[in-house]
Amino acid sequence: MRPSTPRESTLAELRNSGHVQLTVKAEIRRNLLDRLRSGEPRFPGILGFDDTVLPHLERALLAGHDLVLLGERGQGKTRLIRTLAGLLDEWTPVVAGCEINDHPYAPVCVRCRRLAAETGDELPVEWLHRDDRYGEKLATPDTSVGDLIGDVDPIKVAEGRTLGDPETVHFGLVPRTNRGVFSINELPDLAERIQVALLNVLEERDVQIRGYALRLPLDVLLVASANPEDYTNRGRIITPLKDRFGAEIRTHYPLELDAELALIRQESDFADLAGLPAEVPDHLIEVIGRFTRLVRESTAVDARSGVSARFALAGAETVAAGAVRRAALTGEERAVARVCDLHAVVPSLMGKVEFEVSEEGREQEVLEHLLRRAIAETYRRTLGAADLTGLLDKFDSGERVESGELVAAAELLRRIGQVPGLAKIMERLGLSGDSPGQAAAALEFALEGLFLTRRLSKDVAEGRSDGTATYRT
Repeated sequence: MRPSTPRESTLAELRNSGHVQLTVKAEIRRNLLDRLRSGEPRFPGILGFDDTVLPHLERALLAGHDLVLLGERGQGKTRLIRTLAGLLDEWTPVVAGCEINDHPYAPVCVRCRRLAAETGDELPVEWLHRDDRYGEKLATPDTSVGDLIGDVDPIKVAEGRTLGDPETVHFGLVPRTNRGVFSINELPDLAERIQVALLNVLEERDVQIRGYALRLPLDVLLVASANPEDYTNRGRIITPLKDRFGAEIRTHYPLELDAELALIRQESDFADLAGLPAEVPDHLIEVIGRFTRLVRESTAVDARSGVSARFALAGAETVAAGAVRRAALTGEERAVARVCDLHAVVPSLMGKVEFEVSEEGREQEVLEHLLRRAIAETYRRTLGAADLTGLLDKFDSGERVESGELVAAAELLRRIGQVPGLAKIMERLGLSGDSPGQAAAALEFALEGLFLTRRLSKDVAEGRSDGTATYRT
């Protein structure tokens, strides 16, 4: 909820309040320094960049630089850029009705200068929240100069104004974000002739529209994002434009597993799927995080295109959706994800990965192998040293246990029977044991781990897409 708007509504009241005009970059610098001194979070929700990307970003902002974030897809570039608006003042005064957010102390557009001359100290003032001082454009080949900078408005000309009248101009996105932060995503995709239009914005801080004698000094922090692959495959940032950005900052995927897991937990949307909360235990989140990292490191995957963080998030949400589907079909009151829900991850995520040409036709096989590795690594970390004798003893007399996505938790527990040491297994997995779903999730994970470490066998049902499998000795 936004705080109440400041009360000053005229230029005289604004001056009497002691308000001091600052440029956008000075405003951000002051607020960033305040947060650095107080220890407040500077970029909320950004994980894994504390010791690498953020120090470079903070130096660039303190230096007052426009900047480019360079990194592969899904590294959080856009998310990071959007947090910059949080470093602006909560509220800022603008001339009422101004299309480009002129400051009442120094209006720059023709309309506001005329209004200031007519009204003097009674110049009407409005207040703009920082959320409304952020603009963004995804660069596409069909983006025009008019989209970014502006063009002649034919409606205003039809109303009787002459083409030479500066007020016939319809401002583009950049001028409309005057006194704010403007982001251009995937800058290399912008046609080179359109990039030229940004040169004046970055260096001279003004705009030129169709030869008008219109000098419009802009106060804006310009931030762009780009993928390194774009420089050669789809386009490039023209050299004069690169030279005008003050800083180029490289981003990266999470360097540590803990950061990867924290990101999945923070961003995944499975807290309330279709009105039914889905619980994804920590060991399955870890499997998905390890799986994502193994895919990134695999020689079968094209490293230049990267493996987006959205890969892991979609995987976690797919697993949660499997649990919700099972609960709906079997009448379970609580949807708890299990190992059997992982079977759907590979086919659903295959389109998010670019493979090397040499792996054509083996894509699913590669991902299934890496998923098994991720499960095995997680099992060794969590239950590798656990005493699973009580569970293994169940199979001494040739018993078989069939599990699958459509087997309810209570039914799976009935098939396995009472397992000595179950509480210890659940404790190692961080499960509280307050539901049949959690107990079933723990036992099924233990069974899969015993299979992957060759202490049990598993028969997978052919031709079925519900993860049905039978564990045996």
